[in-house]
Amino acid sequence: MQNLLEMDNPRYLNQRMEELCSELLRFLGEDPSREGLRRTPKRMASALRFLTRGYRQDVRRLLNNAVFKEPYDEMVVVKDIALFSLCEHHLLPFYGKAHVAYIPNGQIIGLSKIPRLVEAFAKRLQIQERLTSQIAECLMETLKPRGVGVVIEALHLCMAMRGIQKTNAYTVTSTMLGNFRESDRVRNEFLNLINRSSQ
Repeated sequence: MQNLLEMDNPRYLNQRMEELCSELLRFLGEDPSREGLRRTPKRMASALRFLTRGYRQDVRRLLNNAVFKEPYDEMVVVKDIALFSLCEHHLLPFYGKAHVAYIPNGQIIGLSKIPRLVEAFAKRLQIQERLTSQIAECLMETLKPRGVGVVIEALHLCMAMRGIQKTNAYTVTSTMLGNFRESDRVRNEFLNLINRSSQ
């Protein structure tokens, strides 16, 4: 079956998504034709397209357009990057912040591209562990730096609204590559820098 995202017919896709959202409302016991819900299928479809737009972004092209030669060889950290994603298990949001660092090896990247990279991967159905790894591995592959470190702290509404119902349980994940994994000094410098920003 052809991937619907690859079909060059946005009108058809929009119509089908709205029909499915309307059907979902009926299965939930609602009447999609009542006044308050008449435009809800259209809004749901639009919101879902927005929240999953990362599937339609080429992250490597996004980064390759902003890679520059530069002899700088100290750590570069972009911290407190707000992120919002959908958990692939329940399609409920998780949100928080990402901290991303790398040590250049002859190339740097435009700073604004790092939050865009985080967003491109976050705007897909995700689990936090995979999201953390994807960001780090993509930077490592594109820049070939000495190392990359990524830490994500997030609150999952699937835990807060259902299941265990713990509203303040944050999940912290990390991926350390290159000298961030191999060197305690490098890793600790990164962790100290991001912890300082959170106080």
